Amino acid sequence: MNKLGWAVVATVASAVLFFFGTGLDPVPELAWVAPLPILLLAPRVPGAAAMACAFAAYLAGSAGSWSYFWHSLAVPRPAAIAILGGSALLFALSAGLFRVLVRRGHGLPAALAAPALWTAVLYGVSLLNPTGIMDTLMTTQADRPAVLRLAAVTGGWGVEYLVLFVPAAVAAALAPRVRGLARVAGLVVTAAALTGLVVWTTPPPSGPSVRVALIAMDKGPWAADVGTFEGRTTVQAYVDEIERLPGGVRAVVLPEAAFAVDQTSRPRLVDTVTEVARARNLDVVTGVIDTTPDGRFNAALAIPPSGPPVEYRKWHNGDSPNLGSGTQLAHFAGIGLMVCMDVNFADPAGEYGKAGTGLVLVPASDEDVDGWAHSRTALIRGVENGFSVAWSAARGTPMLADAQGHVLAEAHTGGSPFTVVVADVPIGPGKTPYARFGDWFAWLCGLVALTGLVVAARRPSLSPVTTNTGQL
Repeated sequence: MNKLGWAVVATVASAVLFFFGTGLDPVPELAWVAPLPILLLAPRVPGAAAMACAFAAYLAGSAGSWSYFWHSLAVPRPAAIAILGGSALLFALSAGLFRVLVRRGHGLPAALAAPALWTAVLYGVSLLNPTGIMDTLMTTQADRPAVLRLAAVTGGWGVEYLVLFVPAAVAAALAPRVRGLARVAGLVVTAAALTGLVVWTTPPPSGPSVRVALIAMDKGPWAADVGTFEGRTTVQAYVDEIERLPGGVRAVVLPEAAFAVDQTSRPRLVDTVTEVARARNLDVVTGVIDTTPDGRFNAALAIPPSGPPVEYRKWHNGDSPNLGSGTQLAHFAGIGLMVCMDVNFADPAGEYGKAGTGLVLVPASDEDVDGWAHSRTALIRGVENGFSVAWSAARGTPMLADAQGHVLAEAHTGGSPFTVVVADVPIGPGKTPYARFGDWFAWLCGLVALTGLVVAARRPSLSPVTTNTGQL
């Protein structure tokens, strides 16, 4: 088969593997293999061809997410195009860097620098994108706690890097111009990293458990105004569902923006919910759109059996100009609060980790097809920072997970008037190494990527060529 044939085969193979190994419903193991055909091809064809094949493979492999991004309410279409095209371009650039380094015989630097470039750029995007970041390579491993626990030290960026490093190391070992120790160095590092993950299986101690319930109304209204008949009916429907919960539940979490309140209607919601909270001896957390003299906020309102409510105001509202953003953490009985899109960012989750918070309750609302991916983004934040997560999503995947990344219970909304999820959730340890030191690994990736780019930019030294007439 000629080079064109191999290029077509590699592109199709990677595209198919990316399609099933990434996206909104991935097969985790395939994500580790998806880059390999392109990386094997890269040093064997011209540079432009290698990068074009990489771009086409990644873009085609993301086809399962095209419809979601195009119709998403949270991601504007220009941003959707930038995400899809930009990710494919970044993979092409990473493959191009890999190609240059292996063709010069630098096996281990190629295996290290290509995933470092990918990870460092995604980290930069996460800081600049108003909707944060989710559904990347780290998300594909969210149902593999043994892998995901690396995030407690490196953040999710360590998982992101590792998933691309392994195929890069294999491809570098098989590259035609890599010789001797350079051929096996990457494989040795890979074996050491994977062995370390296998050996590191003992989870850190957790605290006592709290029985938590998640309740989401199927097709419930967004921000039902408590001052209207529809709003009062919705409140009563949730109260009735809370009364049906099994015994022992100590906290109930309702979805994001379940209700809309202002200074007049807020006491009505608090009084009604307090009655059922007192009768069942539990805390109720609900999402509210709260209009106050200070502005309009998307918030999580915690209503205990006794004492005043505690309100947390969402930090990250994307491109919603009519909503104010909060800047403070909120705790009640040692439990933290967040709201939906907040989990797409390092903070406030990192601030909860530094505070030693062991459980965070998150009212959320998704778009059905992205329910699994967004719930796993929340799970990753919990592993990074040492807290268990209660993710109560409308039109999504309500989920309870411990601080080590084990999903304790989950369900997808729809099919019944209410989706109810209940489990005993252990309090996490908090204060992980990542919570203490932040995104040190992402910055390290930036340094490794920069070093790789500098090496790639240098002119290769001219080796002596032996001919029939002697040396040149």
